[in-house]
Amino acid sequence: MKGTKFYLEEKTISAKLLIASSLFLMLFHCGFSQSSPKVKAEIDTLSIKIGEQIKYKITVEVDSTDVVHFPEGQTFSPLETVEALLTDTTKNKNRLTLQRIYALTQFDSGAYTIPPQRIAINEQPFFTDSFNIKVADVVVDTTKQKMYDIKPLIQVEKSNAELFKMILWIVLALLIVGGLVYWFFLRKKPLTEEEKEALLPPYDRALLELKRLENSRYLIQDEYKKYYSELIDIVRYYLEEDVQVSALESTTEQLITKLELLKDSGELNLDGETIQQFQKILQTADLVKFARSKPPTSTAEQHRKLVEEIVVKTHDALPEPTAEELLLNEEYLEELARKKQRKRIYWAAAIFAGVLILGTGFSLAYFGIKEVRDTVFGYPTKELLEGEWVSSSYGFPPIVLETPDVLIRQEIELPPETEELVKELQTFAYGSYVGIFSVATSSVTYREQNDPNFEGAIASVLGNFESLGLRNIITKQEEFTTKSGVQGLKTFGTGSFKNTAANSAKKAKYNILSFGGKGFMQQIIITWEDGDEYAEQIVTRILNTLDVKTQT
Repeated sequence: MKGTKFYLEEKTISAKLLIASSLFLMLFHCGFSQSSPKVKAEIDTLSIKIGEQIKYKITVEVDSTDVVHFPEGQTFSPLETVEALLTDTTKNKNRLTLQRIYALTQFDSGAYTIPPQRIAINEQPFFTDSFNIKVADVVVDTTKQKMYDIKPLIQVEKSNAELFKMILWIVLALLIVGGLVYWFFLRKKPLTEEEKEALLPPYDRALLELKRLENSRYLIQDEYKKYYSELIDIVRYYLEEDVQVSALESTTEQLITKLELLKDSGELNLDGETIQQFQKILQTADLVKFARSKPPTSTAEQHRKLVEEIVVKTHDALPEPTAEELLLNEEYLEELARKKQRKRIYWAAAIFAGVLILGTGFSLAYFGIKEVRDTVFGYPTKELLEGEWVSSSYGFPPIVLETPDVLIRQEIELPPETEELVKELQTFAYGSYVGIFSVATSSVTYREQNDPNFEGAIASVLGNFESLGLRNIITKQEEFTTKSGVQGLKTFGTGSFKNTAANSAKKAKYNILSFGGKGFMQQIIITWEDGDEYAEQIVTRILNTLDVKTQT
């Protein structure tokens, strides 16, 4: 008790000192200023129609050294500030006359009071007079203009424009990737000269290569080793492919022996003189490659002609392929084509999978797992956050705020004892308290002009939470100020919902914002799941846009 008494005495002494200091400063200012500031306010009319504007003019006469601060923002509530013109300054010797004009309006009919406005001069407050304004309805001649009943609210299907846009982008991306894969891997590309030559039969290819060798410059440049190496390779490749003899891995003696065996067995109808000529050419080629022998140029050219004759005679000496061999050969070519096509498809699939994996990896690294998962598979509050928001006014007295979707009017049945006290109740809501996200507003006017019972209304909302299954409710309170400066009470906290289907509990958060005055009260209730980042951003945006009208 003594400590408390001491604290109260100390607080009283501090207050007295503060008041004394303030009085001293006021006296000091009055004693040394040249003359007192003069503040005057006037308006051009006391009666307007809905939407018309009032010119509110503030005139301040001060010394040239004084610092003046005019009202800023929505300080003329319940009227709305449309425009604040720049300050007009007039100087007369050591005195300044400052003048500022505000354009005010109101969109609801009725009688309103413009509150006194605070002008700070050298940090000292000066207040203007208040003004009573009448806002009249626009008169409508019902004999010329027919009147119709207000249309009821209708349920409008949600627009799928964003979904269609996303699908269009996905399809476009797939078409681009598919086009690139087709162009580089699946389409039948024009064959190069090397590819066309590789598809020729062994006999035609051998003659073409021999003709190219004839036009080469090996003999002119004295490159006999390259000349004979290419000459022998041509004939060996031909024998390997067309005669089915392992010519590439055989020595000269082994190759001649294999040809003689084929001749003796009747599989190769080739005369002995041709085989002997071929043996001499092979022996000459060995001497050129290994012993650096250099035959005359005419002999080298003759050897090329003899090899060409050997190829022709060998081709003519081969028996005609049977129908079964031709069929097997055709099936073999078809199988080669199928393998080539499968190889292209595998490459295309591998590239597509690689692009998909790289794109997914980059997205996960840059955006995070949750963002990518919610974007691909969708998440309700993410879609709400990124959708088209709606700004509207709800109820009377009006509550103005932006929401991800329009709030729907709710029909509420009041108990008889409550209905006797309430003149009108208007409620609008989106979602449900037990859902993943909800927002609701309520505006109530009472029959008597009494102060609202915030505590009772908040207790009623919390009791409703409990009836819906919210348990372990934690409650905190603090002051809340709207963007126009209206003071209210913010009740917030957490609770837990039991999910009987999954046999688990999820944590929920809530905000209850209460405003009111004589004869009316306004409430905004927001609930969302704890840990939902998108819902947190939605709530922040709603609170930043929230505004209320404080006069009925």
